[in-house]
Amino acid sequence: MYNRILLKLSGESLTGKQKFGIDSDSLNYIAAEVAKIANPDIQIAIVIGGGNIYRGLSASRQGVDRITADNMGMLATLINSLALQNALIHKGVPSVVQSAIKMEQICEYYIIRNTMKHLEEHKVVIFSGGTGNPYFSTDTAAALRAIEIKADILLKGTRVDGVYDKDPETNFDAKFFRNLTFVQVLDKGLRVMDLTAFTLCRENKMPVQIFNMNKEDNLKKVISGKKVGTTITI
Repeated sequence: MYNRILLKLSGESLTGKQKFGIDSDSLNYIAAEVAKIANPDIQIAIVIGGGNIYRGLSASRQGVDRITADNMGMLATLINSLALQNALIHKGVPSVVQSAIKMEQICEYYIIRNTMKHLEEHKVVIFSGGTGNPYFSTDTAAALRAIEIKADILLKGTRVDGVYDKDPETNFDAKFFRNLTFVQVLDKGLRVMDLTAFTLCRENKMPVQIFNMNKEDNLKKVISGKKVGTTITI
C-alpha cells in the first residue's frame, strides 16, 4: 500500500501502566509491531515524543523558562528514541537514531541525504530532538520530517480508534469519523494535532491517518490498506 511512511508516537505510549518513564512491556510491544512491517518493500521512519519523561510546555507553566523547558523536552525524545532503537535491534530490525541537535557521541546528526540513504538500505530511522528549536511540538517535527523524506503518509498512533467529535474515553456517544478532509477538520473544530503540524500537512498535501496503536496488528493492517482509524486528506 505504501513505499515510505512516517509513524508518529507519543512518549506516553511507552509508559504502560506507569505514570511516567519507560515500561519495558510497552516498549517491546511497539518494537514488535514495527518489526511486523519491516521488510524490503517499505521504508520506515519514526518520531516519538518525550512526554513520558518531560513535557516542556507543562514545565513552562510551572515557572521554568520556556526555551529551557523545551530543550529539556527535546532531550527526553532522544532517551525514548534510543530505547526504541535498542528494542528494534534486539528484534533483528536495523535502525538508526538521528537528532536535530548535534550529539555525535550518542547518535547521528540529522542530514536529509544520510536519512535517505538509511531508508534505502531499509533501516528504520528514528528522528529525535524535535525540530531542534523551542516552541515546536513533536507533531510539528513529525509533519516536517514526513514532508522532507517525501513519505506517502503520516501515521499517528494513538490510544483511541481515530478521530471523534468529542473525547470517546469520557463520552460514550462520541461520533467516529472514518474519512475527513483537512477543511472538515477545521470546520468541525476537531483536534487531531497542533495547528502548525496540521497546516504543514495541509499545505503540502500530506495525508494523515490516525489509528489505535494499542490494538495488536493495527499498524500492519494500516500498511496493507485495510480500513483502520481515520484518514485525513485534501
